[in-house]
Amino acid sequence: MVKKKAVMIGAGLANLAAAVYLIQEGHWNGDAITFYSLNDHGSNDGSTTSEAADDYWSQQHPLENTRGYLARGGRMLNYRTYVDLMDLLERIPSATESGLTAAQDTYEFDAAHPTFDKARLMEGGKGIIAAGHLGLNNTDRLLLTKLIMMPDEDEEKLDNISIAEYFKHSPHIFQTNFWYMWETTFAFRLQSSAQELRRYMHQMIYEFTQIEHLVGVNRTRYNQFESIMLPLINYLKEQGCHFVLNRRVTEFKFKPTTMQDEITVTKISMTNTETNETEEIEIDDQTAVIFTNGSITDSATLGDYDTPATENPDYGAAASLWKQISEQFYNLGKPDKFFADRSASEWVSFTLTTKNHLLLDEITRITTQVPGNALNSFLSTEPITPLGQKDVNMSIVVHHQPHFTTQKPNETVIWGYFLYPRRRGEFVQKPYVEMTGKEMAQELIGQLAKVDPGPVNIKTKEAEILASIVNNIPVYMPYASALFNNRAKSDRPEVIPENSTNLAFTGEFVEQPFQMIFTEQSAVRSGEIAAFHFAGIPMAHLVNTPRYDRDLKTLMRATKKLFS
Repeated sequence: MVKKKAVMIGAGLANLAAAVYLIQEGHWNGDAITFYSLNDHGSNDGSTTSEAADDYWSQQHPLENTRGYLARGGRMLNYRTYVDLMDLLERIPSATESGLTAAQDTYEFDAAHPTFDKARLMEGGKGIIAAGHLGLNNTDRLLLTKLIMMPDEDEEKLDNISIAEYFKHSPHIFQTNFWYMWETTFAFRLQSSAQELRRYMHQMIYEFTQIEHLVGVNRTRYNQFESIMLPLINYLKEQGCHFVLNRRVTEFKFKPTTMQDEITVTKISMTNTETNETEEIEIDDQTAVIFTNGSITDSATLGDYDTPATENPDYGAAASLWKQISEQFYNLGKPDKFFADRSASEWVSFTLTTKNHLLLDEITRITTQVPGNALNSFLSTEPITPLGQKDVNMSIVVHHQPHFTTQKPNETVIWGYFLYPRRRGEFVQKPYVEMTGKEMAQELIGQLAKVDPGPVNIKTKEAEILASIVNNIPVYMPYASALFNNRAKSDRPEVIPENSTNLAFTGEFVEQPFQMIFTEQSAVRSGEIAAFHFAGIPMAHLVNTPRYDRDLKTLMRATKKLFS
């Protein structure tokens, strides 16, 4: 189904990648590619708060305080697995480092600032935990080994089985250092898909030997908008691609067929969110439609230092369109599995900006590591799970500074998140989802205080630290973990569904053989597949993806760690 033009619904990483491959491998002119999207940063964001306050989802919830910076989230890279992402970034210039590709920029920065996390887990009364002791018992090991050894062709045996259900005969695993690190490194929850956990066990099996220090983690020089998204946007605009923003696509019209045995988009309807007018575009026989059918940051809302983030009930722009499409064809997945149960997918995060380095220096002292190494997770002092077990309360990432190109030398930016936002704080007696930015900062200081080795506890500096805060932005994300929701293999459409003549799906809510989601790798690869399909390039030319689950040395090292 070779085409000559493409309409991109969504301007996230997956569709940007598709456009690059269409231009460089398909030899298309950039002028033949048009993006329609609410914004141009996707889930890999990073901006000033004032810029983010103008976004579609924020306009209905205006902020009093728009100072400081915002990163709703951030994803850790891994060169060994993210081969498609690094291939993509090698093709475009860095947006910040003259003479380097975006990949070289990241390689150079990461080589100068390698990750070695000394304080991966922290607990009151114990301080830094020796997390290299995974804490598994033999039943835990047996069940994990079954996941690791399960071949691809048996994966459907895990359809609709949650992680909690899979480990029902060994709930002990959920009170081990292994689980505390795994859930907070990758954002799995008890309700998440055991099928997806299996894929992570296969693709990230080498993490068994290094998860307590995160030495396999690679990081970009700045936030992922400026280091990944902006280079792509700059390149594509230079190539002549069109970006039409502030558009919410609401409906696809399809060619009528008697047996609904052909998927051909003929018209697209959208709302101009600035004017509230409806716009339509006709899709001719020469045009491909490439659609990112779900977004983990859809419907996200912001708070500020004195205001909690309110909850937005919207099903989501991308998911609503996917639902409208899936109701017409049987093989396009089930969006409700991912977007109809917020209790399984919601997060709250925060981005804290200070006008001096007092808090940063205190965290450095307590964790014994310089900024740029840390994913610090704080364990509760009391049982807080439905199983009556302890668990992680909150996690923070202390970035190498500056994290934004416009950040002042005296400013610090720290990011953190609560994987279970309905749980109550230990130091601020309310659910995390109801906390203001100030209260989240107070909860963080409390968590740091209980693991502080002294001699002068950080709690004595609380007033001074709070006075240093420019802003702290809470973000409620109802669908942050939606891509991990419990599912069957058929609940996501394939990149190129059977009987589709011009429609492709991209992003984290598509089904790809053995690819794990929530990674820039899977997003890029979906765009690459769509581009190759519509440019008539054989799939044999796709970037070769390594399978570490089939590497004997990797498996032997993982086994040794598993049983240590």
